[in-house]
Amino acid sequence: MIDPFPPPPPWLVELIKPYCDALYLPTLPYHIHEVLFGFLVYQTTQSLISPVCSTFLFPNIYPKLTRRTRINWDVHVVSLVQACLINTLALWVMFTDKERYDMKNSAVERIYGYTGASGLIQGFATGYFVWDLVVSTRYLKIFGPGIWAHAVTALSVFSLGFRPFCNYYGPVFILYELSSPFLNIHWFCDKLNMTGSKLQWYNGIILLTVFFCCRLLWGTYQSLRVYQDVWHTMHLNSTGPLLREIRTSPHSAIFVPRDGQLCLGENSCLVAQSEVMKFTGSHTEPIPFWLAGVYLACNLVLNSLNFYWFAKMIETVRKRFQGKPHDEFPREKDHRRTSMIEEMATELDYETLSGPKTPPGEENVDATASSTAVPDGSDGLKRR
Repeated sequence: MIDPFPPPPPWLVELIKPYCDALYLPTLPYHIHEVLFGFLVYQTTQSLISPVCSTFLFPNIYPKLTRRTRINWDVHVVSLVQACLINTLALWVMFTDKERYDMKNSAVERIYGYTGASGLIQGFATGYFVWDLVVSTRYLKIFGPGIWAHAVTALSVFSLGFRPFCNYYGPVFILYELSSPFLNIHWFCDKLNMTGSKLQWYNGIILLTVFFCCRLLWGTYQSLRVYQDVWHTMHLNSTGPLLREIRTSPHSAIFVPRDGQLCLGENSCLVAQSEVMKFTGSHTEPIPFWLAGVYLACNLVLNSLNFYWFAKMIETVRKRFQGKPHDEFPREKDHRRTSMIEEMATELDYETLSGPKTPPGEENVDATASSTAVPDGSDGLKRR
């Protein structure tokens, strides 16, 4: 499918093309405007939309938060907006991009193939990680080197998609983000003094279910497919053009180009078919070892972390229903009833889910702001 976003201005393509050629990112000039647009949307959301809307919706909470917590609040708003936007786009592309759908018959196309719609997903995702890198660098003391390193790694991996490389799998792995909205809702429930509420409870159940389905089941299966496709394409003969592979039997494969015979003269179909292998030809070499190693290693680490995090979730649920005393949760300082999902967040990734801890001198300010929210009858307030 052709990129539904308007094309970039010619002067911008010409300006960035020499740098993209030097880095061997041939599709980036055609999506650079989407990268910049995505970055501007996320930056505007953080700097303008979130402060204005949050002050209007929560006048007794947001203005009274410390500067540190307000920054964290705005970042969570951007994360929520980005997750909803990119997941919607990814699902739309997966269901409507016919050229991408036809790639299911060819490992070569799944690794080397390209469609404008998949490039759109790549562009918006890259724009987000550029913003993420800028924010984590600017507020390094707040978010720490771990978040900064994650931004650098994610930006590097997604940038490789502009070679193009694994363009087919871009929307696939974006669906990891399906669990992100529920993580952000959990965080906002804490800040709005709704810890232990029904909303947080139901949100937590959905979080567990979506995390398991999209990250463990879906993510692991698609990772295995990537490993298989990369292995296959690394052993191709590079002396001939890498054209479309069609399996006629389990033991043979032939290569034919997409010539658009089934388009019946429809111009948009012909253009979409012709761009699938537009950036691949006789000059294309098998995947270099370093590229396969970087991509697959990052994928393996991410999947391992997903299993580790989910195991922590299960362990926390088991402790909760076995009636373990509160002192087994070292971060729980008061005696109010803590929600199951809050304990999961504590065990899982305290910094990521609940944000950086507020310095001791700022705790009272946040506590005062939180206490002006809808009271929940708790004897204590959550301290950050």
